Amino acid sequence: MKKIINSVVISLLVLSCTGEDSVQNTAPTVPTLVAPINNKLCIDNTVSFEWNASTDAQKDPIIYQLQIATDNQFTQIVKTDESSLPAQTVTLNKGVAYYWRVKATDTNNASSNYSSSYSFYTEAVAVTNHLPFMPQLTLPELNANINGTTVSLVWTATDVDTNDALTYDIYLGTVYPPTTKVGSAVTNTSLAINTLQPATIYYWKVVVKDNKGGETIGQVWSFRTN
Repeated sequence: MKKIINSVVISLLVLSCTGEDSVQNTAPTVPTLVAPINNKLCIDNTVSFEWNASTDAQKDPIIYQLQIATDNQFTQIVKTDESSLPAQTVTLNKGVAYYWRVKATDTNNASSNYSSSYSFYTEAVAVTNHLPFMPQLTLPELNANINGTTVSLVWTATDVDTNDALTYDIYLGTVYPPTTKVGSAVTNTSLAINTLQPATIYYWKVVVKDNKGGETIGQVWSFRTN
């Protein structure tokens, strides 16, 4: 009888050691990224991130960690957020390339691997540039007669973007319109020419450029040497 009792006790102890407490906790599945799609260009800097929900074999609640970095090795992390939902909205800087990834962790601290990383580029701040106004003739007067073989070409130019730096390309020749460039990226509004031929009609024009890529081609002016 004593042996039977001991056997029952041992059996109960074995059962108590193989119950729910012995079930090994497993990590949630790896999240799958949804949006923004990989290599997305020029999206707003307030970004809505989405990914497919992970599953957990033990039905444990899941917390998602979103990481955002400026390099694909995630050594320069700019944001780390946690959420119980498979979505998060984050405001980032404009005009920057970003990389993002997500991992899932259950309430027993079992974590999945990070997802694959996606990249996107936030839209830069728009820059408005106005073209320079057309150059205006100062000297010599239109169709003027010039004595000698030297002339000072003088003009004026303005830009509504007052902080823009203006430069000028000057074209001069005996054909209309002139195609020979006699001055390039000139910063002054005048240019001296001392190689004129007598009794010749010359045509000239100025192309004004700003430092943002804007360009305005001036009209063709003329003068005659005696």
